[in-house]
Amino acid sequence: MIQALAAEVGAPADLAVLLLAGLDFPDEEAAYLAEAERRGWASEVVVGNDTYAVLRAGTERGWGVAVTCGAGINCVGVAPDGRRVRFPSLGPISGDWGGAGDVGRAAVWAAARSEDGRGPRTSLERLVPEYFGQADTVALARGLHDGAVDGQRLGELAPLVFAAAESDEVAGEIVDRQAGEVAALVRAAVRRLELADSEVDVVLGGGLLQSGNARLLGGVVAALREELGPRVSARVANSRPIVGAALAGLDRLGSPPEALARTRAELDRATASLGDVTGDAPPVAELA
Repeated sequence: MIQALAAEVGAPADLAVLLLAGLDFPDEEAAYLAEAERRGWASEVVVGNDTYAVLRAGTERGWGVAVTCGAGINCVGVAPDGRRVRFPSLGPISGDWGGAGDVGRAAVWAAARSEDGRGPRTSLERLVPEYFGQADTVALARGLHDGAVDGQRLGELAPLVFAAAESDEVAGEIVDRQAGEVAALVRAAVRRLELADSEVDVVLGGGLLQSGNARLLGGVVAALREELGPRVSARVANSRPIVGAALAGLDRLGSPPEALARTRAELDRATASLGDVTGDAPPVAELA
């Protein structure tokens, strides 16, 4: 995709800012940078994790904390003096929980235990196997076990869990756990950067956080206020990460504020139909 875009733009461009998911370690960034430079996409290439694009999409300050929660979950923090903190974001092996796949697996787990009596009753017992066209949770488990049901699709259950959480205690607990995990990432980033006494912008991005679910976002705000106080200001990013990457490029080129504002507005309009962002998600503080 990037190769095709470079050809369309007319490589080499003056600058390419490539903020991508899956680049979680410095050596991965270095390898991608070397390959991008070899292909001659731009005279100058900047490479980093896509969570930095989320941060830039949600704040004009140039620093703060960003959490992205979509298929997976990740967080970065940048201090006013440029210090940075990151998390490996490799799933359970690096202590992560809260992406769509995690929510889906939690729903399957709760549904199975509801059906066989090991856990509390939940509407997920019916809703989860029904979503995959299975008769019950045992049939679903067998389908996942033998590959008849694609385990990669479990992340599709996240919206179902959000909807069920409005009236189902077990589903609500899954959403509450997710909110707690988002807050834990923010807390760790703020403390590692020694910013607990500073006014910090926290940007929330990714499909699940940008879905506008009031329970999830309200839970994040409540946890942050309890643990870090009112100086931490959380907000949902209304722009897609690609907008943040473009703005980061313009920052590097020293573009004036009016150019940044015009670029944001034009890209927001151009990406509005892509469906990942609500576009009118309120500041999280208004949900508390």
